[in-house]
Amino acid sequence: MSNLTVALVPLRGGSKSLPKKNIQPIGGRPLCAWTLEAALQAPNIDHVCVSTDCHEIASVVRNISDQIEIIDRPAEFATDSASTESVMLHFASVRKFDRLVTIQATSPLLKSNDLQQALDLFDENGVDSLLSGVIQKRFFWNLDGTPLNYDPTRRPRRQDWGGTLVENGAFYVTQRHILEKHRCRLGGKIGFFRMSEESYVELDEPSDWQIVDRLLRKQNLDRLNHLLSGIRLLMVDVDGTLTDGGMYYDSEGESLKKFCTRDAVGMRLIVESGLKVAIVTRESSPIAAARAKKLGFPCMTGVLDKRVAIQELADNYGIGLHQIAVIGDDINDIPAMEVAGFC
Repeated sequence: MSNLTVALVPLRGGSKSLPKKNIQPIGGRPLCAWTLEAALQAPNIDHVCVSTDCHEIASVVRNISDQIEIIDRPAEFATDSASTESVMLHFASVRKFDRLVTIQATSPLLKSNDLQQALDLFDENGVDSLLSGVIQKRFFWNLDGTPLNYDPTRRPRRQDWGGTLVENGAFYVTQRHILEKHRCRLGGKIGFFRMSEESYVELDEPSDWQIVDRLLRKQNLDRLNHLLSGIRLLMVDVDGTLTDGGMYYDSEGESLKKFCTRDAVGMRLIVESGLKVAIVTRESSPIAAARAKKLGFPCMTGVLDKRVAIQELADNYGIGLHQIAVIGDDINDIPAMEVAGFC
């Protein structure tokens, strides 16, 4: 049986609290990039689509990935009063799918693993629709003074109470027939996917923005530290990397290069931390060789194929390619960057 799974990320251009919020930078990237990347990396999502009424947003999305399909959203479905369901139903009228994963860009803490596990749960439990959320151990009341989720005369201890399921608005999974029948994202047998408690923060208010920005930057730093923890050697290009990229000539036509002393200090610190450094350049440059000799680093000059060079370094030092980081700035550096652990 066919089970085409398509992700839909609605990205409206208008926003009262923050104009074009969906493409504003947060954590060093456009807001929508975080959820789009999560959807693209989820192995059980077949296609990723964006519904937008804004050409500028569409341009940003194209720069994120050419694998994302952009659906032009009619103006009637892009007003402040238009519901998410209206966008989903419009999408269903122009795009084939068996189940739809509707993802909110205002939940950038979403990870591809969340989507993968949720879709696995969807299949295992045989549900018709599913929502994401968190479990909170808080007591809620109606405005008329009546309790919502507990009996005040039998107030439970936190450790003995299962808590309350709360939607976090990150994503919803809906079978096509449920959406068409109920005209709602949820219906039939409904499942719940539990996410981390921090994912409850949504970008609805300016104060939320600061909180999530810090969380995303910490997440990026943790990811970077994890990637760098296995690096054992740094392979560095010369022109445009250790120099300013310019070529200087004296009165007799001899070329000169300008190196930065701060780079030398930085590479020495790298060596002191236990890593190796190797300088690799395409040019047969006595200047680069002289600079490397002064710094005390091995230097490979006249290298035409840097993929061969990085493999040679790995073999010489008895390490894997995934344990080598590459710094370069030109097309000829790409072959080495493609196989390196970090670049």
